[in-house]
Formats: sequence, C-alpha cells, structure tokens
Amino acid sequence: MDALASEEYALQLKLLQEFTNVPRIDSAWVFKTNNKERSTAMYSISQTNLLANNTRKYVLFSHIMRNDTNPLDFQWSPFPIEMNGVSVVAPSPSGSKLLVVRNGEKGSPTKLEIVDQSHVEKEIHVNQSVHGPLYTDEWFHGISWNQEETFIAYIAENSPEPKPTFDHDAGYRKEVSPEKDCNNWKGQGDWEEDWGETYSRKGRPSLFVLDIASGEVRAAKGIARSLSVGQVVWAPPTSCGRQKHLVFVGWLEHNGFQNTARKLGIKYCSNRPCSLYATLCPFEESDVDNAPVGDAKSDSASLAINLTPSISSAFFPRFSKDGKFLVFLSSNRAVDSGAHNATDSLHKINWLSDWKTDQHLDVTDVVPIVMCPQDDCFPGLYCSSMLSDPWFSDQCTVILTSAWRSTEVILSIDVLSGKVTRISPENSEYSWSALAVDGHNVLAVSSSPIDPPQIKYGRQVSSKDQTCKWIWDEVNNPLITASNKVKDLLSHHKFSILKVPVINPSDDLSDGGKLPFEAIFVSCKDSSHKPTILILHGGPHSISVSSYSKTSAFLASLGFNLLIVNYRGTPSFGEEALQSLPGKVGSQDVQDCLAALDYVIKEGLIDASKVAVVGISHGGFLTTHLIGQCPDRFMVAAARNPVCNLSLMIGTTDIPDWCYSVACGTEGRQYASESPSPDHLRLFYQKSPIAHISKVKAPLLMLLGGADLRVPISNGLQYARALRERGSEIRIMMFPEDTHEISKPQSDFESFLNIGVWFKMHLSR
Repeated sequence: MDALASEEYALQLKLLQEFTNVPRIDSAWVFKTNNKERSTAMYSISQTNLLANNTRKYVLFSHIMRNDTNPLDFQWSPFPIEMNGVSVVAPSPSGSKLLVVRNGEKGSPTKLEIVDQSHVEKEIHVNQSVHGPLYTDEWFHGISWNQEETFIAYIAENSPEPKPTFDHDAGYRKEVSPEKDCNNWKGQGDWEEDWGETYSRKGRPSLFVLDIASGEVRAAKGIARSLSVGQVVWAPPTSCGRQKHLVFVGWLEHNGFQNTARKLGIKYCSNRPCSLYATLCPFEESDVDNAPVGDAKSDSASLAINLTPSISSAFFPRFSKDGKFLVFLSSNRAVDSGAHNATDSLHKINWLSDWKTDQHLDVTDVVPIVMCPQDDCFPGLYCSSMLSDPWFSDQCTVILTSAWRSTEVILSIDVLSGKVTRISPENSEYSWSALAVDGHNVLAVSSSPIDPPQIKYGRQVSSKDQTCKWIWDEVNNPLITASNKVKDLLSHHKFSILKVPVINPSDDLSDGGKLPFEAIFVSCKDSSHKPTILILHGGPHSISVSSYSKTSAFLASLGFNLLIVNYRGTPSFGEEALQSLPGKVGSQDVQDCLAALDYVIKEGLIDASKVAVVGISHGGFLTTHLIGQCPDRFMVAAARNPVCNLSLMIGTTDIPDWCYSVACGTEGRQYASESPSPDHLRLFYQKSPIAHISKVKAPLLMLLGGADLRVPISNGLQYARALRERGSEIRIMMFPEDTHEISKPQSDFESFLNIGVWFKMHLSR
C-alpha cells in the first residue's frame, strides 16, 4: 500500500469500528404480571466481538407501565447480563423459567439449563449418542415449552451414524467403535446428503422432548429418516388437560428436483416443499414404536400425520392460546413456479379440541397471494419470520412483519374475516418490525438507512369519529446507542424512496411487470457533486428494505450517495412483478438498474461521472454484468461471491435448480437435470457476465468465501483470472472459512473496510 492508501485504511478502520459496536435486538418476549397495568419484557441482544471473532449475547429486562392517566413508562434493568457460551435462550410461557442452551463442540455434550427467577434449577448434559447440537438457525430452529412447563420440545442434530473401524488385529467392523488407539483407525463410511449452504456436516434435524422433572430426553417416534423436521410447537391440551401432540414442519429429501433423492440447498430457498405434521409426544403411551410417515388418511396408529397434504408448502405454525386456531404461512407459489422466493399466503386450521389422528382437518385461506397490486395497495405477504406468539388477546388477530415494496411494515390480520390492516404508520418511509405482542399492544423497532433502530410501543386509541387508530410512542432505552460521531456523520444525509418507471415495457409482460419498481436513495449534502454507489441485492428474489444496515451506513458516512435498487423480480411488489424476471436475467434486471441510475442523473441528484457498483451473489451477477455491458458508466466495482458463469455453477452449486429457473423461467423445472444439455450450457453462458468480460474496464475487487457452497469460489476465480489474463485491474480477497454471506465478524469487517478504501481511492482520482 502506498502512504495515501495506508492513511485511508487507518481512518476508515476507526470509523467502521464505531458502526460495528452498535448492538442489535435479536428477539423479545413480553410476559403478563399480576398488575394489569404492568408487564415485563425480556430482550435478547447481540454485539459483534471482533477480537474473539464471534458475537456477544446479552439479555436485558424492562417493566412496561401503562394506564389511561399516566404516560407510558419503561423501567430498565441497570445493566445487561452477558450469556457467555450460550447458543440460544427460550423463556417459558409464564416467564418464570428460562431454558439456556449451550451447544457442545467437537463431540462434547450439549448442556440444557433450566433457570428460575433466582438460580439454576436443573442442568442436563445430553451426550452425542442421544443427539448433537440444537439447531439455532432461522429455518429448522424450534424450541417449545408445554403450557404446564414440564416438557420442552426442540430440534437438534441426530446422532452421527457409526463410522467403520479398521483394526490391525480384528479387521473391519461397522459399529460404535472404541476410541482410536495405535492398533485401529476410523474410516469415513458412506457420504450423506445435507441441506447445502451453512448446513454442511450438520446432522439431520430431528425432534426431541425433554422431561424437566426427570432430565430424560427422548426422540419423537414414527418420523421417517427421509424427513427433516423443524419449527416444533405443542398442540393445545385435550379435554383431559394434557398436551399429547406436537406439530412440526417436515421437509422430504425428494424436494422438487426431478425425481432424485438429492437434498437441494434450503437456506434462502422457500421453494422447498414442506408440510405440517403431528406426532405423539414420546412420553405419551403408544402401541406403535416406528410407524412410517403418513397422510391424513393413514392408519390411525401412524404417529406422524401430514396435516396439510392439499398444499405443497406450510411453515411457521402458530396455535392461538385458546387452542381454536392453527395458522401458518405457505410458499406454494414458490414451490409451484420454481422461483426461490415468492409471495406468501396465510392459512388456518380450525383445531378440534379432542382431535384424533384419523380425523381430517380442513385448511382454509386467510390471506391469498396478491398478483398485481394497484396504487400502493397491499402487495401481498412477504414474511421472513413470525413471532413465537403473534396473537392479540382477542385470539383472532395475528401480527406479522412483512415487506411492503421497499419498506417493512407491521400488519394485523383478522383470521376470521381475512382483513389485513397496516398498523405501522402509513406515511412513513422507515421500516418497522414487531418484536412482541403485549395484549392488544405491540413492541416494535423502527429504523431507516441513516437512523439506527429505535424501540417503539404501539397502542390503539379511539378517535372522535369512533374509529380506532394506532399511536406509536418512542421509548427511551439503553439498547441502541450510536456514538456521537456516527450520529453527526449520518445527520448530513437524507433518504427517499424513488419510483422508477419501466421504460418501453414489452407486450409480453404481465400488468404487474409493467408497474414502476423502486430504489432507495441515500443522499449526501450537495449530492450532485459527490460520488455514488449503486448497491444491488442478491436473490434475485431478495429485497433491500429501508431499514438500518451498519455497512450501508458506513459507506454513506464516507461521503458517498447510495442508490439501492429493488429491480423487478424483487419480492413485495406483487407476484406478477416477481415472476416477470425468471428467464430474463442479465437483461431485464440489468436494464432496471440502468433505468434507476438514469433516473437520478436526469433529476440532477448525482454526478454521472463518479459511479461505483457493488453486490453480493445475484447482486454480484448484476455488478459484473453492468461493468461488462456498460463499461464506460462505472469507475470501480466490488463483488462478493458473485455468480459470473452459470454454465460453471450448474455442476458445483447446492441449488442447480436455481440456474434453470433464472435462465429458463418457469419452464426450467421441467428441464432441470444434473447433466445439462449442450443447448442449456450455451444458454447459461450467454446469460452470464463472463460473456461480456472482454469489454470490462472498471477496476474490480472480488471478495470470496472459501466455504461457499451456494456460489463456489471457482465461479469468481475463473472470472477474476480471466480479467487478469486480459490485463485488467483486479484484486481478489479470500476468506477461507466463510460461507456465502462472508458473515464471520472479522471477515465481514475486513471485506467492507476494503470496499470502502477501494471505492474511496478510485473515486477520488
């Protein structure tokens, strides 16, 4: 590095540390107390620990005081409590007990601690022979207390299969073998399919139940090995008062890729078929030990019953507290079309109080798929998660956080009528996310690209015309505190959401595909004289919402404008707009990015001669397309794990079906194969950035995760080496242990530090 670059690194390093130190709220729970005017909230908080290359976890508590005469009052505990070595926590329904999970590493036992309000009541060590670590991800993860708080159901890795042992004296055997000594060694055995990106080397997600009193752990019975399970909840008590059944989500290995038994990558992929199943608690008496998975018409002795055989997708099951309703989300449209994410729908089952496994349960629609929303109306459901308890106290209204065009909003949904109401402010361009429900009120966070998250408390009030409206109070709290330096830097920025018209839409487009898309514009003071970074999300069926991101805020603080484009194909604009992109990648999405750039140039908002572009995954695909197709429009670029050559990716990725979907459209499902035809390989190449590599002029920073199974490093390396072969300016950074996201704290820090310096040095020339 020359002296100027070295100085720039030093300045930006200190600045990025300021942004990295801001803590995040991961989740929250609210519990009732004996005082109707008071409730207790518990928050799970995380903070990056760069030196240890991990994340610190804390819990913090507050009392929420409210009544009709006094203002809202939050009383906070003086300090957060650090949870060293804790993988996940789960409070009991009453809030009087807490499950603390410490996952074992390298074969050590998993520790389950039951904590009451004064001490550790019980500690259970679960050996690897019973199960491995608990799943804590956003997809398979599930921990559920029963109402009596005597049992806990959860999802953990099943015990590994025995490895063959080769013994100098006894020869070969395949069994639970003794520890390795000088006379034997363990082999590898048969290879097992896994769920791809981030799930490599993890055991099959399986269902277990802990009896707190005895400390015994049992595996659920009657679940076939071909079924991976997650998101478990207890079914309501029967008339005798016992909770006998568990409801969970199950994914079969045959998950939509022709007729193979291959498990395709599941992370970020809601198009994997799944169903809701019910099974008997393993501590309940049963005459059947190993019944196969069946459907609702199966023999009543079958322990695992498919509750949703009529639809191809069902997840996030949630029972109302009175036990009358089971609601769940579905990604039927994603499964049926092949798009890796699509518009969700909400469904319900009227639960029978004394349900028997041979009784059929009807699934009814609550919120259907929205195809083409008009005039900024409700665009459909796009939910990446659901609260563990999303129900208002009326037991017929659920709260969801959903993307709504380029924002996140909080919705209330009446499961009886299907009425959807936006309860976060309609005139706000900020993004809102629900943390927990407090009776008929909502604890939430609100943020923008230039405003770190703030806690809000929402309540309904009656107006003079007898209608109810939502009031959102800002909560003074110690949780989210940006430094004065960060606040000062961001105070000079503004943001807005721009509607970008589709230029010359083709006749074959659906009505939804002709509607305007959006871009989030974060502007500096005197933006027309400052350089601009075009930021492109991955997917392509992912979204950039107007919430706070430390990395985007960091780049803005360096004096850059940010143009964050939600091109057509982005979820939350209706299903027709989303489905307009498959089969047209490398053209329609590229043109949308250019249209957004032309829009801000035409409005006089930016300097057209100082534009950089950055993206990850499909955003990297667009980044490398743009510098190849339009080499004179971009001064510099950066790409994180980009898709550069579909014809190379098809044989190495954990989601080969994605290549067919984006290149061939909905017809890609019928063509999808592990052995693509020469015509398809030619098509994949033609739609890839590498087809335009000879025209690239912009210096490129390539950041690659060495453990990426989604877009393996061979894709980026081939492109980078081809650029270097042509004499182009290319810099490659490799993070050997990182997966697709490059999310390890030190790796994330180093990658964005280098992006900031790379852009600053080239845009200042």
